Amino acid sequence: METGHKAIVIVGALAVLALAGAGLSLSADGPPDRLAWKAKFQRAAEIPFPKDNPYSEAKSKLGKLLFFDPILSGAKTHSCASCHNPGLSWGDGLPKGVGEKVMAFRAPTLLNVAWTPKLGWDGHFRDLEAVAFGPITSPGIMNLTEKDVVERLSAIPGYVEAFDTAFGEGDITRRKVELALATYERTIVSGEAPFDRWIKGDRNAVNAAAKRGFDLFVGKAHCVSCHSGWAFTDSSFHDIGTAKNGDFGRGKLFPSSVKLHYAFKTPTLRDVARRAPYMHDGSVTTLEAVIDLYNRGGIARPSRSELITPLDLSQTEKADLIAFLQALTSAPESYPVPILPR
Repeated sequence: METGHKAIVIVGALAVLALAGAGLSLSADGPPDRLAWKAKFQRAAEIPFPKDNPYSEAKSKLGKLLFFDPILSGAKTHSCASCHNPGLSWGDGLPKGVGEKVMAFRAPTLLNVAWTPKLGWDGHFRDLEAVAFGPITSPGIMNLTEKDVVERLSAIPGYVEAFDTAFGEGDITRRKVELALATYERTIVSGEAPFDRWIKGDRNAVNAAAKRGFDLFVGKAHCVSCHSGWAFTDSSFHDIGTAKNGDFGRGKLFPSSVKLHYAFKTPTLRDVARRAPYMHDGSVTTLEAVIDLYNRGGIARPSRSELITPLDLSQTEKADLIAFLQALTSAPESYPVPILPR
């Protein structure tokens, strides 16, 4: 059972202890050990597919068809890709997602979602397989019943063939849809950014400002406390001072926990310069405004994360941090949309 206040404090403490054990420090005193820190951000070698849903090319191809097909919405006007557009770094560029209605939160990017242990801004989905039918059957998002999903797909010979190829002959079922979509979504991985080339040894891959920004990121600004690892997220939940009113985040799942009130998932920083606006509700429009928020230290309230404190950054330091964040964005690439069966 999650205990909220204790859970958040323990997570923060363990993170600091782990860094200390690795010979790394979050102290603002003196420059950080760049070489040691760079080793902490090496890209993951393989995608972690679960044992009960291993990768297959046929399953991934089927999942891609389903992901881009508006047939999974009641009005046949919205697909998964409507909110998770590859041309927008797998988000939609809007403050809040739009389906049949305007949603409560921003559509999160799907970049590197294979490494995310709990899905959703409040973490209420246990895995990718559990996510699939949430938006499909939600009246405010895609608004299609499970029965209609199965009937529509079963009436299209191309889909019947694709499901048989992926799973063997048999009926199309909800579970097969979930498995195929999740398999494809796990293949959505961020591209190589200038930062990646820099930590691999290309000294000229990022400029001097970005290098100073990296020092701030892992040092004085303490960004790495939450944005850790190659995907730049601890996949945990923190109140950083943006949520308000009834926007309780993970606190809705654990109402007795003071520390989980207003706590939302730490997003990845991959492609962050291309994914404005920011925060769970799209309330912060620029990276400059994001840095200003953290520099102020958020809202002083019982739920505020212990990791959020005023930073006293100068204008030059803020600009250096922005330069570093921009170095986490990969070059845009064309993405072919599949020809859908009909």
